Amino acid sequence: MAHRETFYEVMRQHGITRRSFLKFCSLTAAGLGMGPEFAMKIAHALETKPRTPVIWLHGLECTCCTESFIRSGHPLASDVILSMISLDYDDTLMAAAGHQAEELLEQTIEKYDGNYILAVEGNPPLNEDGMYCIQGGQPFVEKLRHMADHCKAIIAWGSCASWGCVQAARPNPTRATPVHKVIRNKPIVKVPGCPPIAEVMTGVITYMIAFDALPELDRQGRPKMFYSQRLHDKCYRRPHFDAGQFVERFDDEGARKGYCLYKVGCKGPTTYNACSTLEWNDGLSWPVKSGHGCLGCAEDDFWDKGSFYSAVTNMKVMGSAEADADKVGKVLAGAAAIGVAAHAAASVVSHMSDKSRKEVRHD
Repeated sequence: MAHRETFYEVMRQHGITRRSFLKFCSLTAAGLGMGPEFAMKIAHALETKPRTPVIWLHGLECTCCTESFIRSGHPLASDVILSMISLDYDDTLMAAAGHQAEELLEQTIEKYDGNYILAVEGNPPLNEDGMYCIQGGQPFVEKLRHMADHCKAIIAWGSCASWGCVQAARPNPTRATPVHKVIRNKPIVKVPGCPPIAEVMTGVITYMIAFDALPELDRQGRPKMFYSQRLHDKCYRRPHFDAGQFVERFDDEGARKGYCLYKVGCKGPTTYNACSTLEWNDGLSWPVKSGHGCLGCAEDDFWDKGSFYSAVTNMKVMGSAEADADKVGKVLAGAAAIGVAAHAAASVVSHMSDKSRKEVRHD
């Protein structure tokens, strides 16, 4: 078998010094939320393991995941594509087209059967035998199943592949279906978001290649290193929430003062993602920082949960969360206590109900 170059060998060919390589490993470890001791483990893995073949398919989607990926800052997407992985197929980024491009899929199966990563952006529509998305003369769902049969693991990029996204919104005439409901016999890492953060995408790939394993996943199949905390918990506007200082309208005085956006629809209290810590565009900003509430795009079914500009009012613990917010604004003396009550109610949406916790304690 022909020698397959390692990540480090390719970096050296590109003129990268040993010092820069180790710095890259340190930054990668930090970006993955690991301690400094993991930098050398990453360095060893990338020095000794061959580049991993990656097949990147596109189903029903808008290509925003690819647009996000190629704008990654740490590590640079160019480093990932040219050095860390062997991106053998991506119909958006590759030069080949038509029959030449489709032949690469079979060549990858022949060379790397069971050893490549299948990255999927978008989802397959199942209605009318998959005829709503045709690629290379065949339904995308058939192409997906064929490549999944021979891969090692699957990365579901974005909310389209992870949950179905707006293509699956009611009444879903095409029967757009998330990847995990079509492919059931392969490990799948979901990286939701519309799109996911660029550094989250490259971080997941880096981890899978460096450690030859899936990252630890939450109960929904998302990497805990990026999806274990709510935006609300790290949001710089959180003190305003606790103090009962809310934006009532997007053009009011509270908006100009940077108050909490909860009452104008921010879904930060119920959304798990890294936006408030990593931010976007190489750490420049993120929606809440730019003055718009979180849409909750990393969460399942976010597109069918009502208006993006209505406060989360379906929290049944400790009364209405909207009522709590109003009380906080009117009763300054009780601001801290009521803010905590609203915060507790938000936590319950994704975890155990307050009532259940009390029952457990009584037992």
